[in-house]
Amino acid sequence: MTVGFVAFHYPRPEDFDDFVARVRKVGAVLRSVPGCLSADCWVTTDGGDAVVSTGQWESDEAFAASFAAVAAADVDVTFDEREDRPRKIFELASR
Repeated sequence: MTVGFVAFHYPRPEDFDDFVARVRKVGAVLRSVPGCLSADCWVTTDGGDAVVSTGQWESDEAFAASFAAVAAADVDVTFDEREDRPRKIFELASR
């Protein structure tokens, strides 16, 4: 069973480009772990206010290993005043 996530982030307009760069750095770390099938950064086209991160893994273990790698890496995943509202994160499982 593959697993994944979709996360919607809402950076302030003045922090938008920086936030996209942050999400791309996190994606690079996620993809570096065996079992990660994809990790991407998207932006909404209906006004460009949301940054959407997605990922897919071969297993729960690979998913956990990727996020352990993020925790150990020097990447910024802090939720702070650079975001207008809380993130919405959805964990997914294939059927």
